[in-house]
Amino acid sequence: MRTRTLNISRPFCSAIGMLLMLFTLASAGPIDSDPVMRSSYGRELLMRGEYEKGIEQFREAYLLFPLNITFKRNLAEGYAAFGHQHFKQKRYEQADDNFIKALELYPEEAGYALLRGICNYHLKKYDVARYELERARTLKQDSAEVLYYLGLVQFDTDRRPEAIELWEQALKLSPGRQEIVDLLAKSRKENAVESSMDRGHSSRFDLTYDPGVDTAFALAILDVLESAANLVGAELGLFPEARVPVGIYKRADYKTVTDSPDWSGGFYDGKIRLPFGALNEITPAIRGVLYHEYAHVVVFELTRGNCPLWLNEGIAEMFGRMQHNHPLPEFGRAARSGKLIDFRKLEANFSDLSPSAAALAYQQSYALVNYMVTTYGWHRVKQILTSLGRGVPFDDAATTALKDYNLNYDSLINEWRASVEREMKGK
Repeated sequence: MRTRTLNISRPFCSAIGMLLMLFTLASAGPIDSDPVMRSSYGRELLMRGEYEKGIEQFREAYLLFPLNITFKRNLAEGYAAFGHQHFKQKRYEQADDNFIKALELYPEEAGYALLRGICNYHLKKYDVARYELERARTLKQDSAEVLYYLGLVQFDTDRRPEAIELWEQALKLSPGRQEIVDLLAKSRKENAVESSMDRGHSSRFDLTYDPGVDTAFALAILDVLESAANLVGAELGLFPEARVPVGIYKRADYKTVTDSPDWSGGFYDGKIRLPFGALNEITPAIRGVLYHEYAHVVVFELTRGNCPLWLNEGIAEMFGRMQHNHPLPEFGRAARSGKLIDFRKLEANFSDLSPSAAALAYQQSYALVNYMVTTYGWHRVKQILTSLGRGVPFDDAATTALKDYNLNYDSLINEWRASVEREMKGK
């Protein structure tokens, strides 16, 4: 299950607003060896969104007069602006390349270090992110933005007390900032539950588990997750570089940490959270939950979190049901009575649904994704996920991936519904 994630991949407008210079529009003239004209034309190109052409003009001006501070600054700010544009599109690798080039020109510029640190946090390259953010902190002294993101890095690398301390400092500098208030509340709650937990590790996972959990069972969980990583990674073509945190809780502690509905059997919000504290045996149902939750890890990586919930859960159910394929009673009843849910109503949260409505939402999501995979192949689904990761809306991503079949979002749903009706009539 994935009912929500922290909203930590928002465009960092506050940071970039402080850092990017406003370029003055200048009239373009004939471009020759005059660096001033090149620089002016470069500014106009950037204002028009032609970043690569604008940067080329800045670079030519800078190469003609490398000691001119204005030309050097224009080039650096051009790279930063292009990096910001990529960042807004969730193209973090390309954004990072541009922030690196800006830093090469101004290695001691705290703002560029901050931008690169933020970018690498989203790439889950935590060592690079921590280095750049610490450097920005040293150069700039403490700022709320630096402390906020450095806290996120510490939190995601299981350094919760350090994260809490950093966010407390950030809140003093930016009183009332809501995302920091929310993070502090969440992290303090988790810290109270997890501070006494035992720990385990495997090649890809870092595990914390309740002291009452049988150690052999906890390690068996890791073995199953390693198998899930191999299967899901092979089908979707991604093996995340960052280690994946996993927590095993008593049911009451799970509820406290996740605030999830009573019917929840697992949760992913950057950490796989499992209410298995009272169990001691790996059953097919537990294997299904573990494969399901790990699939969320890969889907989130591929889409940068930009994924309709029905697609996310449907893919997770596909992998989970490879281990434990239980019946679909709610889906069968809804299909026979013509009461299937509009998929556009399944693009957001399932948390507020009743147990029966949630069961239908999961089963219906699985049914559509299963149809997509068996009819068009995993490679088409992966193509959709990759497009979503570039910030493309689902309607456009589906249209592009299924263009050979002249399908879009709506016609895909209609085709699937027709197949369900044919199946129901055949029973």
